[in-house]
Amino acid sequence: MTGVGELAMFLAMGAAAVALLFGPIGSAIARRLGGPAGPDDTQRKIEEIDASVTAELEDLRSRLAEAEERLDFAERLLAHGLPENQLRGGATQ
Repeated sequence: MTGVGELAMFLAMGAAAVALLFGPIGSAIARRLGGPAGPDDTQRKIEEIDASVTAELEDLRSRLAEAEERLDFAERLLAHGLPENQLRGGATQ
């Protein structure tokens, strides 16, 4: 192989190594070598999950309350019945 070919191969291999080390694979290796997460990091993750679950629970509660209101309204309409001067299609006589 010529000197130019060897240089090109060396540069290509160097670029691939740099891409590996600074990309997602390099980040995963760094986390693995860094050891287990500390208690502060674990506590922060627990708090994030707790906040997310709390927000989702509040959203579900408000949606359930709205559905209950709609059901109550529909039940009141059905219990009241149709007025005598109103046809089933909604038009009046």
